[in-house]
Amino acid sequence: MPDRDTKTTMGTEDMPESKVSMEPRDLHQDSQPRWLFHNIKFFVLCHSILQLAQLMISGYLKSSISTVEKRFGLSSQTSGLLAAFNEVGNVSLILFVSYFGSRVHRPRMIGCGALLVALAGLLMALPHFISEPYRYNHNSPENRSQDFESSLCLPTTVAPASVLSNDSCSSRTETKHLTMVGIMFTAQTLLGIGAVPIQPYGISYIDDFAHQSNSPLYIGILFAATTMGPGMAYGLGSFMLRLYVDIDRMPEGGIKLTSKDPRWVGAWWLGFLISAGLVVLAASPYFFFPREMPKEKHELHLRQKVLAGAVSIVSKGKELSSQHEPLKKEAGLAQIAPDLTVVQFIKVFPRVLVRTLRHPIFLLVVLSQVCTSSMVAGMATFLPKVLERQFSITASFANLLLGCLTIPLSIVGMVVGGVLVKRLHLNSMQCSVLCLLGSLLCLLLSLPLFFIGCSTHHIAGITRDLGAQPEPSLFPGCAEPCSCQSDGFNPVCDTSAHVEYTTPCHAGCTGHVVQEALGKSQVFYTNCSCVAGNGTVPAGSCDSACSHLVLPFILLISVGATVASITYTPSFMLILRGVKKEDKILAVGMQFMLLRVLAWMPSPVIHGSAIDTTCVHWALSCGRRAVCRYYDHDLLRHRATSHKQKPRHQCLPLRHHNAK
Repeated sequence: MPDRDTKTTMGTEDMPESKVSMEPRDLHQDSQPRWLFHNIKFFVLCHSILQLAQLMISGYLKSSISTVEKRFGLSSQTSGLLAAFNEVGNVSLILFVSYFGSRVHRPRMIGCGALLVALAGLLMALPHFISEPYRYNHNSPENRSQDFESSLCLPTTVAPASVLSNDSCSSRTETKHLTMVGIMFTAQTLLGIGAVPIQPYGISYIDDFAHQSNSPLYIGILFAATTMGPGMAYGLGSFMLRLYVDIDRMPEGGIKLTSKDPRWVGAWWLGFLISAGLVVLAASPYFFFPREMPKEKHELHLRQKVLAGAVSIVSKGKELSSQHEPLKKEAGLAQIAPDLTVVQFIKVFPRVLVRTLRHPIFLLVVLSQVCTSSMVAGMATFLPKVLERQFSITASFANLLLGCLTIPLSIVGMVVGGVLVKRLHLNSMQCSVLCLLGSLLCLLLSLPLFFIGCSTHHIAGITRDLGAQPEPSLFPGCAEPCSCQSDGFNPVCDTSAHVEYTTPCHAGCTGHVVQEALGKSQVFYTNCSCVAGNGTVPAGSCDSACSHLVLPFILLISVGATVASITYTPSFMLILRGVKKEDKILAVGMQFMLLRVLAWMPSPVIHGSAIDTTCVHWALSCGRRAVCRYYDHDLLRHRATSHKQKPRHQCLPLRHHNAK
């Protein structure tokens, strides 16, 4: 052990040659708060809370991804790129930050990074405040209320001249749209940069000052607690998306939408403000933790022996110093990295990088984690949207299912994995066997996901080319006298024939009524020429014929996630116990870099691109494709599930894109 490490660990930088006390720093003489910040258990608690709050910000975007798409007219590929863009800033810095971790004050660096994460959360909410209020009915002009009459069949009336065509758009409107999207991409970049020091520094700090037998349990508790971050993000999204997006600037007379309406947009921005405030509070204690703290008392006798050896080394003076120099060189570059300049580090860093990558345990474990993380990244980003479309549930309910069922069961799996490693004293071989069995069982549990679901219902004028090629409507030409805009969107459902029309105009409806029941209003459109007997149709999309299968679907995903989570802590212990101690910080940093480059960056974009290929009807905005309004449910289920179902193939998910 180097002199510097020994002295800093024991708090003896100014160690005299005379007798040195065999006891650690007398913390009992300090005040209670000072003793608290020298306790590794308290650090584990603080770090769990911080990572929980930090992951709430990054996870909240995933919980509201479909809402952001509708609000700003984004495709799934663009929203997937936005969700993955926080990895750009992270990847560019994580290796250097991790490698120089031993020469900085790690707790303070974690606190500074957390403040930057909070700033990113505020920037994510900024587009709401600088954009115009949301208009859910684009068929009506600006100076007309967004009422039901704007999409009725009016034979003697043409579309208002003041409504902008989708083929042309003012440069100001397009510039404003690009500005909003650019702000969100910038915020995601800052979010990645701020998250750089949090996890690598926190894990290495815990493993350095915790007892060796307690470290697996602490890390398991840390990951389990931080997994609550995405769970709370989904729960927060479930609550916020029930509120209307412009709750802070409601129009006169209120709005005439319900959360089940496909045009509904929830208050996606409010969750970012709440999460940013929590991160600021969680970051405060890190500015009071010491750079080095004593080991847990279980290793007090070992520390005494180390300190006694250090006293002996100091007493030998220059003779031992000259002997120690070659030993230092043999120990490896990572051991003397704190003494290198930046230029020297850049010159010698490739050798250390190659040495770590050539480590067989490190390489195999990281590659397996890359495959699993690709599955998790795509599922976390787009699973709420798949549930919405496949089973006709609201975005709020989809987030509630994930936040209250899938995430808690994943936490249970992580805790079980940490307890198994500690209680059974698993060695490296046993940890690897546990990881393999967990992955195989997760694969088997995911196979039925291909078959749980149903096909897209009949949408007049859209789905006629998908299967049996039905007519555009039950009564061809019934809406010809109407002046219907092709890009209008205010869906209604003929429940008797289970046929959906994109607007009441396309159904030939000429009137509407509003019925009040149990404090809620329901809109019905009347005198519809495309409905048998010129009947009445309710507003809103048709419900899925297999909505009752949503619980079996989510249960299978939750059980599979639980089994996969058991392998999380053992895989980390394989890395921490497999590499040399002086390479530990670098190995953890490189691990997270590879996970981001190979999994978290490309996976949401690839999943989003695959989902876009299943779209059968796009909304248009300024002559470009905006948000997808209807999907082919069979293709959506097969292509989205194929990425989640085969963890061994996640490294090359493009092979599934053209499976059908």
